[in-house]
Amino acid sequence: MPATISTADFLPLERWNTHLFTGAWVSGPLPATDVIEPATGERLGAVGNADAATVTASAKAASAAQRDWFAKPYDERAEVLRKAAQIAEQHVESIVEWLVRESGSTRAKATAEARVSIKALHESAGLPSRSQGEVLPSTHGRLSLARRRPLGVIGVISPFNFPLYLAIRAVAPALATGNGVVLKPDPRTAVCGGFVIARIFELAGLPAGLLHVLPGGAQAGAALTSDPNVAMIQFTGSTGAGRKVGEAAGKHLKKVSLELGGKNSLIVLDDADIDLALANATWGVYLHQGQICMATGRLLVQRGIYEQFVQRLVAKAKTLTVGNPATEHVHLGPLINAHQRDHVYQSVQAAQQAGAKLEVGGNYQDLFFEATVLSGVTRDNPVFHEEIFGPVAVVIPFDTDEQAIELANDTDYGLSAAVLSKDVGRALKLGEQLRVGLLHINDQTVNDEVINPFGGVGASGNGTSIGGPANIEEFTQWQWLTLKGDAPAYPL
Repeated sequence: MPATISTADFLPLERWNTHLFTGAWVSGPLPATDVIEPATGERLGAVGNADAATVTASAKAASAAQRDWFAKPYDERAEVLRKAAQIAEQHVESIVEWLVRESGSTRAKATAEARVSIKALHESAGLPSRSQGEVLPSTHGRLSLARRRPLGVIGVISPFNFPLYLAIRAVAPALATGNGVVLKPDPRTAVCGGFVIARIFELAGLPAGLLHVLPGGAQAGAALTSDPNVAMIQFTGSTGAGRKVGEAAGKHLKKVSLELGGKNSLIVLDDADIDLALANATWGVYLHQGQICMATGRLLVQRGIYEQFVQRLVAKAKTLTVGNPATEHVHLGPLINAHQRDHVYQSVQAAQQAGAKLEVGGNYQDLFFEATVLSGVTRDNPVFHEEIFGPVAVVIPFDTDEQAIELANDTDYGLSAAVLSKDVGRALKLGEQLRVGLLHINDQTVNDEVINPFGGVGASGNGTSIGGPANIEEFTQWQWLTLKGDAPAYPL
């Protein structure tokens, strides 16, 4: 029997268990996949799985529903988004519980994720009433307009780490701008990253058939990237998977938005406040067990304060508790599964073999990995370049500001970077030479406020952004419209 999880009247087991969402809760054509709580190994239920034919049918249905949806008055679309935000606020405790149980989030992280997801709904509710384009100069008697039009159907492929927010930040603005959506959540977090969203919009009165939530494997993903009714793919996940998605979607001339991995540097200059630097480093490295694309993958610390910083970070790491976030007040919960745990462990082992010093941690029990600190990491060490996606601090000394820039830019990634210094001018001068999409002066690398454009460069993305002012650009396309009172008599 599935373990009990408190859902009140929001998402009862009998509604979603072994099902897909196509505007109604229906059985999947493939064998269902168990929903497993990573902290305990308990079964919470099962989700249905879509095959290629299901994706095809859903994309066709979403395309038909999208035309009627965009034809509705703008305020009717906005009202559904406003109602969705109200529904999410009403059931926020159930949503938090799902994030804790299914994704291994601490309660603080889950609460923050639920709140930022509600903010995304509120912000998206304002999109239908925004200006839809521009009036262009033209000849006398001719009205020339450039207006934004929905793309049609958006395919959203979302990850496990911030499963609710990283899905809803695409689903909500896509719907608000008049599109239909087919969402394929990560199979490991298909409830909190998929069915929770389906239920929110179902209760909010979204027209049936406009939103589909289809858990599934490679077959479903391949169908989504090739289906002619899907105009765009918005993918968040690893760089390796993103390359494959981009290649597959590009063959079919789809618009593609890729938000991928990172090896993000937090640069601590020698005039930084050590206490504040330690607090920022701890948050950036260990939040959600380091399973964040923006996580601080490198701590670049100026030589004059390096030894003191390492000693204090080690002492801090020893105080970070690890355990089941559903039953204990802990700093770190479980990693998502054994595959990810083994990757983290092997990364730490490889780092030591390449000359790094294991200061603390490095071990695990079940899926619970200790807060770990590696020092003495050089540029030829694999953890200098590779994303670990675990609770591992990689601490690297540098001598000059120019060397910090060189070290931070020595990566194929380009997502987030941060600089800590009491001299804001010095920090900004350094920061402006870093090749990243997100730059924070006197803060750490993990930041998102919903109203900001979010995206990376290089191996962290394809130059697209999502969020804030980027959403209308991302989920719509330009149409040029001209209007005359009479057709001209052309001489030819």
